[in-house]
Amino acid sequence: MSSSSGESPLPLHGLEADAALRAILEGTATETGHGFFAALVQNLAKALGTHGAWVTEYFPETRRLRALAFWMDGGWVKDYEVDIAGTPCERVIDTAQLVHFPDRILEIYPHEEELRQAGAVSYMGVPLLNTDGTILGHMAVIDRRPIPEEPRVHAIFRIFAARAAAELQRLRAEAEVRAREEKVRRLLGSAMDAIIELDDHFRISSVNPAAEKVFQCRSDRMIGEDFRRFIDQEDARRLAGLIADLDRRPPGRQFCWVSGGLTARCPEGSSFPAEATLSRFEVRRQKFTTLILRNVRDRIEAEQKIQSLQTEREILREELDALQRDGALIGESPALTQVLRDIAQVAPTDATVLIAGETGTGKELVARAVHAASARRERPLITVNCAAIPATLIESELFGHEPGAFTGATKRREGRFALADKGTIFLDEIGELPLDLQPKLLRVLQEGEFDPVGGSATKKVNVRVLAATNRDLAKAVKDGRFREDLFYRLNVFPLRLPPLRERGDDIVRLAAAFAQRFAAKIGRPLAPLTADCARRLKAYGWPGNVRELQNVIERAVITAADGKLNLDRALPEAAAPPPMPAAMQEPSAGGIRTAKEFEELERANILRALATTNWKVSGEGGAARLLGMNPSTLSSRMKALKIHKPS
Repeated sequence: MSSSSGESPLPLHGLEADAALRAILEGTATETGHGFFAALVQNLAKALGTHGAWVTEYFPETRRLRALAFWMDGGWVKDYEVDIAGTPCERVIDTAQLVHFPDRILEIYPHEEELRQAGAVSYMGVPLLNTDGTILGHMAVIDRRPIPEEPRVHAIFRIFAARAAAELQRLRAEAEVRAREEKVRRLLGSAMDAIIELDDHFRISSVNPAAEKVFQCRSDRMIGEDFRRFIDQEDARRLAGLIADLDRRPPGRQFCWVSGGLTARCPEGSSFPAEATLSRFEVRRQKFTTLILRNVRDRIEAEQKIQSLQTEREILREELDALQRDGALIGESPALTQVLRDIAQVAPTDATVLIAGETGTGKELVARAVHAASARRERPLITVNCAAIPATLIESELFGHEPGAFTGATKRREGRFALADKGTIFLDEIGELPLDLQPKLLRVLQEGEFDPVGGSATKKVNVRVLAATNRDLAKAVKDGRFREDLFYRLNVFPLRLPPLRERGDDIVRLAAAFAQRFAAKIGRPLAPLTADCARRLKAYGWPGNVRELQNVIERAVITAADGKLNLDRALPEAAAPPPMPAAMQEPSAGGIRTAKEFEELERANILRALATTNWKVSGEGGAARLLGMNPSTLSSRMKALKIHKPS
């Protein structure tokens, strides 16, 4: 770092928090990977008016920070790495808190040579935290003038630190997936058990070195051969029957032991008994069979190693997919800006938050943002999808169980609330929680305590609860499907996520970000969105919200021609307004409409208004507003005229 002459207004001078938030959002909206970090620090320094900004990755074994992007005095600082000992960064890392030195930093760190060379006066830094609370890195700004205290800037700083942490976690997850896949390949290559892959015609498509050894045959002589040459005829018939049985099973259960084992035969004529497992999988609509031949001694150990690595790889892929769905908060529409403002306000508190929104609007992402900007961010965020767990198991899932609590409960198990102690729990699809379990959840909210299933000792926990639903819980209360007292306990800070159709130009911003991401993923050049594409995307109603938009853009990128998105194939056609019936045409001169014709005219007019507003009845942009009617009056007329929304 080096100093430069020339003064400008103080950092944060005349700063408008919302304008800064929009500027940084806009500057980083379409970037991913290292391009995201570069855009982040450049726009952060510009928006806050500081001389420098940087984001780093932390290496705890050496206690060093390595810059992912460092912007200083209008240029890039390349290959920057620093030992944190005796620096302001050390306090950020060790306390896992936002650290702000508004002035006279050299008096606090008189021996820090780099600060002295840069002429630094002020510093503000914040840690990048993993979902389990570990330190991933840090983000900071520095200036040769004082940086005044500004709580709103602190909130903005934490929000973008959370986004930077998510991007860094995504990059690490990608690298981890590649490493795990390489480990699987090496494991198969070094395994002592014979592993043989067969195609759907029983031909050998792959073997590992152990298979070559056990069959005393090189792989080039085995691949392409009918595997029935290597086993007894009776065993071949049994394997064919087992494979047919596996194909009738659901995915995830297409594996079995070969009862009684097999008699394997080497090409030279010798044979040996072997125990075996059989599994089926599908790749690009082509089915394969994996046969593992093993001796009794090595069977259990090899199976555990392979299964463990495959499970870890799938978990990492799921985590990576979750991180790649983080596009829901891209945008600068008033509706989204209000959501971000609400997050910044409620996150530092311990208030219970009820996130309401249609499917696909990004409720889990908002919950993660609230947790990441809260005082509990160094503790875990535990997620529970109440709709995905069978009613018979959800109590055990939430509160844990003791051995013998029910059939199959052979071990003590901690519940999600115990795992979330001193952290945050996110209860997704809370409207699906069984009615008989709701009093127990209410007890946790009110008293901070619960009883594990089959246990006699009450457990105390300190957990912040975030909940989400796509249902109308107030109506569920009226219908007797949700407890009123629980509803009010959850609804302390309601946070409504706008559907995509209410976010205006955000649709285009999201589409552009998704298009760049998918084009980069498949290595295909892509032109910017055209005005016609933007118009068509904004005209569609998006019932599936951001998730549907992501799927549509991925299809459009896959089928793109000449670098242009193919929306003709990817975008569902919005229902066109119904044609004008004869009753709506002007009557002939001197003609008088009958009561039936007048009713048909009213019905057609309401249908056209509903089609224009995508069947939105009330509120801004609703059919009632177009027709100049009270929404309740319009609903009554729709009922009288038997007007129903098409399925």
